[in-house]
Amino acid sequence: MSNALAIAHVTQALSVLIASHLRPEFDEAVKMELGKPPAEPPAEPTISVFCYQVTPNVSQRNNDLPTRAADGTLRKRPAAALDLHYLISAYGDESELVGQRLIGAVVRTLHETPILPKDVIERAGEKPYLAGSDLAEAAQRVRFTPTVMDIDETSKLWGMLYQTPYALSVVYQAALVFIEGQETPVPTKPVERSDVRVLPFGAPGAPVPPGAKETAKGEAAAPPEAATEAPVKAPARTAVKATQKSAERTTAKPPAKTATAKTVTAKTAAKTAAKTVTKAPARSRKQAQPSRPKTDSEPATRPGGDDRTEN
Repeated sequence: MSNALAIAHVTQALSVLIASHLRPEFDEAVKMELGKPPAEPPAEPTISVFCYQVTPNVSQRNNDLPTRAADGTLRKRPAAALDLHYLISAYGDESELVGQRLIGAVVRTLHETPILPKDVIERAGEKPYLAGSDLAEAAQRVRFTPTVMDIDETSKLWGMLYQTPYALSVVYQAALVFIEGQETPVPTKPVERSDVRVLPFGAPGAPVPPGAKETAKGEAAAPPEAATEAPVKAPARTAVKATQKSAERTTAKPPAKTATAKTVTAKTAAKTAAKTVTKAPARSRKQAQPSRPKTDSEPATRPGGDDRTEN
C-alpha cells in the first residue's frame, strides 16, 4: 500500500527507467519531460511522459471490504486500487528518424522490464517533491502493459490536447497502484484466555444437535430421528402413490345397490333356513305316531273337518 504520492512517484520512476535504458541504441543526450506534450515540437531529442488518465482497477475495486466496526471504529485502512494511463511521445530531427529511434528504445525497455524495479523507485524518490512517499515499501509492484489504440481512439486522445500537434507516441497502462487512507486503525485486542470444553449432546450447556428442540429445563431433547413413537413422514412421491392406489381401490369397489341386494338375499336365505328347521320336528312327530284301526263306535269325520256325526 502507498500514500497519496504514489501516482506522481510512478510517473517519475517511469521517466527514470526509460532514461536509464536508452543506450546502446541511442548515444545522444535525451531530454526527459514530464507532462503534456509540448505545443512547439522541440528540435533536440526529447521524450515526453504524460499521465493523461487515472481509472479504478476493475479486478480490485470490489475487494475493499467494510473497514469499520458497528460502533464506527476503524478496523482496516481503506485502499483505492487505480490504473494509470501514460502517453509517451518522442521528438527529434525527422531527417535522422530520432523520434522513431527513441520510441523503439522505449518499447524495448518496457517490454524487457515490465515491472517497475525497486531500485528505480528509490532513485525516483530522491526528488524533494516526492519526500515521504512509501511506494518502495509497497508489496504490490507496478506493471506496465501496452494499450492498443486504433486511429479513431488516437485522434480522440490527441484531440483533447488543445493546440498540440500529433507526434509519434505509444500508450501504456500501469497497474496496480494502491492508495491507502491516512487514519490509524484501532488494534484488535489480544486473546486473554482460551476456554475449550468437550461436552456430549444432551449435557447442560452443550450445543444443540441439528433438528433437536429445547426442553423447558434448557436441556437438549432427543432428535426426532431417535424417537420410536414419532410418525415417519413419507416422502412426497410415496404420498402421491398412496393417494393413487386409494383412488384405484375406491373405483374397483362394487356399487352400493349391488351390496344392498346381496345383503337382502342373504337375509332371506337365513329366514327360510330357520323356518325349515322349526317345522321339521312337527312332521317327525306325526310320522312317529302309530296308526290304529278305526272302530264302529268312533264317529266319522267329514272331509271338511266338521265334527258332527251322522244319524
